[in-house]
Formats: sequence, structure tokens, C-alpha cells
Amino acid sequence: MVSRFLFRRTAGRKTTRLYLFALFLFLVFLSTRSYRNKTSGLTGDSLRKHSEAQTTAALLSPSLSLDVWAPLVPRDTGLSELALHRCYFPPFFAGNLCSPPSTQARDVDLGRWVKVERDLNLEGRFWSGWVHMYYRRTQRADISLITDLLLLEGSQLPTNPHEWVKLGLSVRSGTPRLPPLYLWYKLGKTGHNMTTKEKANIIAELDVLYGEDVPWYGFEKIKTPVLPVGRKFDATWITFRRGATVLPHVPPLRFSPDGKFKILQIADLHYSVARVSCRDSSIQPCPSADDLTHSFASRVIDIEKPDLIVFSGDQLNGQYTAWDAKSIIAKFSKLVVDRRIPWVAIFGNHDAEDGVSKEAQMAMYEALPYNMVQSGPKDVDGIGNYVLKVYSPDSLKDHLLTLYLLDSGDYIKGRWDWTRIHELRSFKYDYIRQSQIDWFLNQSAAISERERPFKPASSLPRSTSEATWMAKPNGIMFFHTPLPQFKNEPDVNPLTGKVLDVGSYLEPPAHSLFDAGFFQKGLLVAKEGSHGMSKNIPEIKVVGNGHDHINDNCRRIQGIWFCYGGASGYAGYSQVGFDRRFRVYDISDYGETIRTYKRTDKDEILDDMYVAGAKAPPFSES
Repeated sequence: MVSRFLFRRTAGRKTTRLYLFALFLFLVFLSTRSYRNKTSGLTGDSLRKHSEAQTTAALLSPSLSLDVWAPLVPRDTGLSELALHRCYFPPFFAGNLCSPPSTQARDVDLGRWVKVERDLNLEGRFWSGWVHMYYRRTQRADISLITDLLLLEGSQLPTNPHEWVKLGLSVRSGTPRLPPLYLWYKLGKTGHNMTTKEKANIIAELDVLYGEDVPWYGFEKIKTPVLPVGRKFDATWITFRRGATVLPHVPPLRFSPDGKFKILQIADLHYSVARVSCRDSSIQPCPSADDLTHSFASRVIDIEKPDLIVFSGDQLNGQYTAWDAKSIIAKFSKLVVDRRIPWVAIFGNHDAEDGVSKEAQMAMYEALPYNMVQSGPKDVDGIGNYVLKVYSPDSLKDHLLTLYLLDSGDYIKGRWDWTRIHELRSFKYDYIRQSQIDWFLNQSAAISERERPFKPASSLPRSTSEATWMAKPNGIMFFHTPLPQFKNEPDVNPLTGKVLDVGSYLEPPAHSLFDAGFFQKGLLVAKEGSHGMSKNIPEIKVVGNGHDHINDNCRRIQGIWFCYGGASGYAGYSQVGFDRRFRVYDISDYGETIRTYKRTDKDEILDDMYVAGAKAPPFSES
């Protein structure tokens, strides 16, 4: 098993290098540990932290040093020189050992060397080393700035070659059986002599994309790939950004003037870096599951036109195919970015499985347009425990609906998790912890009761016969892994005697074996009001989960509906005949009525039902 792990492609290949070089590099590290990165003042350990997973919240600060590679920061200062270097030492051991040569004078004039912490040789043989780009960034106005990039094979020349600089090392160094490919950059005017339009068009950042999909928001691909997709390796691209890309303003969530708000839950996309085949699908052949999922999701979004999209976990497939989170996040976020739809995301058990932390992924989410994600309090377990409020459409901005999003965790930490070898790691599912229960109760307690139902100021006055009551707004909650209580007996409709369990339930819930009591100590404790019937009715009307791919039912348990999203991704496990699907929450009457249904890849609407409001089964105390 271990040997199979060592020679897996992509992430496994990178790990192979580390295992085979471990002893030798440790000795090298001991002899060079006093080295510091002269261009950024970072130790070797700090360099590792500022690598691929460097995109933490701190790196979103515009005040971050220009000598640190931070592609999520919208910098508009130009680049003055590029270099390409190959290193035979792992980056977190090498320090500045493999940095391009420089002098103090050149550092002052052109800027210090900054390493692009993305390996161009990720698909190379383990003995072929690491290939990284470096650039200098300058704030001086009398230095010529880079305005264009090209990749050309062998002896090919660009138009007007005297305007271009060629790097001497092939970007394909270490990759056999491919012709050499060289990076060229064009030097334009100095900053002093550029117009505002020309300054906005300078090359301001470099990055690397793995896979065949879209680059990060605001970036472009150089048209020629470093590595074309092939039988033995995945595609690799150099990407760049011109000028600074500023995120658009996202206004608060509001109901429409007629009192409607629609949420689309996208559960279990299971995207990968490379092309993977569909699983458990009648669609054959299906060589690219992600493309099919993307097409299906696009179609549903365009039909439903949601006001908010909730990615409810397992956006990434994990399982060795999601080894570059950034490339995958760029891919699935295109669904919302292109359509300018506000969106949120929570994490599933697979999202951080292949090595990029949830903290780093959350920082990536926060750097994308139209996001409404939040990392949540640092003293609460998990990453991404947060609350969103949906307001009235008028100028009073009344709070009419509450959305709670929680991190249900991934796996209980095991003794051998540090090895990154899946066969040795713990796969006991995590659970919602006591700190999250306390956080939820505090958030709920901070919400004021208001007169319900809401009546817009522009409407006619209430009639004396119209019933009103004081209560908090209805709440909807999302977290990935279902609670153990999903297996409890469902409620019964007191009017019809019908069991309140609607939809397909084809596999037992894969919940955690541990339980801090979120259902009893959290969900059942938080009531919508303090008077009359409201003091008995839960604030949370429905909990949306993912995780179990061939369950899509809604089951009411002690007054709270628990609804599966139904998996959407063709790369995730399923069952032939069980169509991929999305769940819709269609909310009306300014938050009083919550209707839900699923839309399948055959464009069928399944199990259209009400879970809150006058048309829903009435609440009854168990």
C-alpha cells in the first residue's frame, strides 16, 4: 500500500521526491539552516509557509511586503526582470540556495528577487528537481517594466526580437520527450513615460495553473502550455495578471420587492485538477466528469436564477485528484463569478484531504468576486462558522431571514496523519464541537424578536383581524456531514398522520461516531421566540446537508427538517439510475414560507414541498 502511494501521480509524485531525498536533504538542511532569504528576510521554514498554501488571510493585506509572492493581493506595481531556476533541493529546505544571483545595487534598482511558489516541473521525474519562476518588482518610475510574455519552442523568435528578453532555461526542464520551451518577456516604457492606460496593462503578477481549466480570477494564460495534457501528465500553464484586479462590491442580501429570495444548494461537486471519468453513471463514455458537472450546474443556475448559491462541502474531490486546490477553486467559482451571483461555501471532509489547509482555501474564497464567506471566530472549532442575514427590500433594512453556516469538520486526527499516507490515516468523521454549539447559541441569542409576518411600509395597513406575533426570523442552517439524529424516527403530520420523510434514502447516514450534542443542546434549545407558541418552535426550520450522495430526502425530526442536497458531481460515487441533482430553497412572504425541491440532470423537479409557513405541516411537540 505504501509503495503504491509513493508512486501515485501528481501529489504522490511530489511526495516521492521528499521520501527519496529525505535523509540527504536533512543533512543539507543542517548545514544550511543558518541561511536566510536575502530578498524577503524569511527563514526556510517561513518560505514553506509562504508557498502554495501561503494564501492565508494575512496575505490579503495590501500592506504585505512587495518581496513576498502574494498573487491574491491586487498589486499594480510592475515587474522589471524575470528568471527561471531549477533546484534539486525541496523548497522548504533550500532557502535561498537556488535563488538567482543578484547584487545590492540591482536589488535597489530593479527590486529583490521574488519566488513564484508554484513548481513548473510538478509532473517531472523525482530526480529532475523543482523549476520555479522568479521576478523583480520595482516601485521606481525610471525602470522599464514588463508588458508582455511569450512561450516559444527551440529557436523560434518573437516579432521584433530586440524588444524581448529570453530566459536561458527551458520551462520544460526535467520533462522528457518534449521539445524545449522558452519564456520570453517584453520590456516596455519606464513608469514615468507610461500613460494611465499603459500602466494598467503592465504585467503585475505571475502564477501557475495546473489542469485544463480556467485561470484564477483576473489572470490570463500564456497561450502555449508549459506541459500539454497527455497520457502521462496533466497540463501546466503559466498565468499572469495585468494591473490590479479590484473585487466588485457585494451588497447585503435582500428580499425582492415581492418578498422572494431563492437559494441554490450545490452539494458534493467533487472537482479534480485533471480530467477524471464519471462514476456510477449511465452516461458512457464520460471522460470528463467535471465538464459534465459544470455544464449541468450552469444549466440549473440559468434556469433557477438564485439570489444566493451555497456550496455545501466537498467542492474538491480529494482522494489524490485534488492536489492543487487553487486550480480547482478557480474552476468551480467560475459558475458564480461569470454570473455575478453572491455565494458562500463551507467545507466537507474531502476539501482539505490533499494537503491545502482550509485556512488557505478560505483565503482563496475571500479573494474571489461576489463571495460572502467568512472565516469565523478563531476561538471556535472549524473554519467557516458564520451567519448571514437577509434583509427587507426597503430602506429600513429589516432582518427577515437568518442563514447559519458551520464547519462540520473532516476527520478525527489520527496517530499517523502526519505521513500524508491515506492508507495510514484516520478516517473517522469529525463532528460539530462544543465551542460551535456555544457560538451558535450566542449568535441566536443576539437576534432580536420582531413583529411577524413582515409587512412592507408601502403596503396597506394591517387589518385588525390579521394575526401577528413576536419572534425571531426563520433560520436555515447548512453544514456538510449529517448529524447522527438523522436516523431518528421522523415526525408525523398531526393533521394527516403521514410520516414526514420525503425523498430517496438509499444509504445509511455516514455521520461521525462522536457527538457533542449539537441537536439536543443547540438546535432544540434555540427557539424562535419567548412568548406563546414561539417559545416551543425551533428557530432553525431546516438544516441542509450533503455528504451522502444517494440520499436526497427531507426528514422532520422534533420540529426541524433535515434535508440532503443530493450530490451534483459526476466524479463522486452514486448509483446508476440515481440522477445527479441540486436542491433549491424558494423562500417567499418575506421569509415566512420556505419551499424546497430538487432539480435533476434530466430537468425533472422532484419532491416539491413546504417546510415552513402556512402550507407546511404544522408544528407539533413530540
